[in-house]
Amino acid sequence: MGKFRFHWLLFPFLRLSSSYRRCPLSNRSLIIASVCVIYLLLVVSQVGYSKQHRDRRTDKDKYRLTRGLYTLDISDAQSDNVDFQTGADSVVPTRSNVVYITLKTKRLKPANIRGTIRPKLRKKVKRITEANSAFTQNKRGTLLRDVGQIQRNFPHKNFLGETKDVHYKLLDIIPTHHTDSQADSHISSIRIYSQRAPPWLSPQDVKAMRFLADANILRIKEVIHGDYTSLLIFEGETSVSLGNQRDTQGNNVCEGQCGVISSPVDTTEVFAFHLDRVLGLNRTLPAVNRKFSFLHDGLPRPVLLWDASLYPQGLAAGRATVRMTWGEYQSSLKQKCWHKNISPKPDSGCSTVHHYEWSKLALFDFLLQIHNRLDKSCCGFRPRQEDVCVVLGLDAECGNQKHIQLTNIIHRGHDPRHLVFTNNKGFFDRNEDNLDFRLLEGIKELPESAVSVLQSKRLREKLLQSLFLDETYWESQGGRQGIDKLIDVIERRAKVLLTYINAHGIKVITMNV
Repeated sequence: MGKFRFHWLLFPFLRLSSSYRRCPLSNRSLIIASVCVIYLLLVVSQVGYSKQHRDRRTDKDKYRLTRGLYTLDISDAQSDNVDFQTGADSVVPTRSNVVYITLKTKRLKPANIRGTIRPKLRKKVKRITEANSAFTQNKRGTLLRDVGQIQRNFPHKNFLGETKDVHYKLLDIIPTHHTDSQADSHISSIRIYSQRAPPWLSPQDVKAMRFLADANILRIKEVIHGDYTSLLIFEGETSVSLGNQRDTQGNNVCEGQCGVISSPVDTTEVFAFHLDRVLGLNRTLPAVNRKFSFLHDGLPRPVLLWDASLYPQGLAAGRATVRMTWGEYQSSLKQKCWHKNISPKPDSGCSTVHHYEWSKLALFDFLLQIHNRLDKSCCGFRPRQEDVCVVLGLDAECGNQKHIQLTNIIHRGHDPRHLVFTNNKGFFDRNEDNLDFRLLEGIKELPESAVSVLQSKRLREKLLQSLFLDETYWESQGGRQGIDKLIDVIERRAKVLLTYINAHGIKVITMNV
């Protein structure tokens, strides 16, 4: 259109072309200059118009992209028909800004999380003068070892259920507690941006996560009980009761609220906790990742909530464990022990565990490939030379599988019908052609709440929302990219499990027990 107007404007000058040559030289210069000025004005106007048009299109594209972002407000969680608790149980946001996670399934590449960069908070410490004493050095050396690597041949250790208080002053470090002004500026490593946490996490879970991640540490205890691995327990300062913390046998393990510090290699515990809650099983203990300044390596470690009800007879007697062989376990699956609240016969060989608990355990262990409960001898897959079952020679027991003992089958002392999933050492590096299907042997039913999540194709979305809450764990796994790789493994195993369910005719039923 601009060019059309330009030609019409030049038309009067073309008509004067016949008399153009007869004009004096000064008139010719004036005409040429006028034509150049008019042409320049037209070009500038056209460039300005096209630039304004492109800016409008760019603004429209940005608006469309912004509408596609999914916030952590978890507004779509209300479609799950879950009633949220308000009042005292409502969740108080730990952050005031908004973070977006892109979870649209149409995206070929995962989007990055947009957040606010904040400076790291450093806890001030002060030194004491007793660091050179032999007693202090022995205690400090004990705490600097990983829980699984603690040696038992030191003279200053106590055995058989006795506990030792290790205060900060014996560690050569005394924490400076937050003042009122410092407490207000403290930023929790548990990131909750809305008034409601994800619906699969109870208010008690959120309180436990915040305690484990942020509580001021009052004292550290190393607990050695019999032949079990030493426990490194910290007692934290909190005004919230988390339940099941006190030992009923008077062992004085935890006087307030406590957490158990695990080895840095046991990070599967945190992923297992969130997977358990997303699937609606609710059988694991709350767990988060946390860094401790008094441990030499500076690595984030899983911290689990201490639960004294797992030791109903005290630490000397160990945890409440179900003892049975693989043959007895398979027999109990056929009898459906305690199904419909029917008491089994005395000679049935049933344990105290409800029939549905084995189905939940099998599904959970298969997704994470945890074999230390139902397959400690590694009979259902090809183990590596460095696996514990090969190092200890347990794989030689596979020739007589009926007599292999199940291990780590734990329940609370006051609740023998329901299992508690502890020591959740999973394996993400096991390929689909080497999965342990022995974990599913004898299982004829699986929980509908868990299978529905696997079938709905929302497993990734929910795990991202849940794992994002634990900032220390999220960053320790490499951020969004690392977390996506872990979820990729679980999604592939979920597809294998769904195929197995269809091929073997396994029933998917409601298990509200």
